[in-house]
Amino acid sequence: MSQDKIQAPSSSTGLMRFYDVTSSNILLEPKTVLIFAVAFIVLELILHVIKV
Repeated sequence: MSQDKIQAPSSSTGLMRFYDVTSSNILLEPKTVLIFAVAFIVLELILHVIKV
């Protein structure tokens, strides 16, 4: 009975690699994302202070 098992190839055992696939042409550096996040937080704080 144990010899009737179907074994998957070792390369497709649920581990997939996506590091070689780019789904978007927009590539941002982490530094840029951090600057945008900080700018957004500062904008929110300014708007909160002037109560818009």
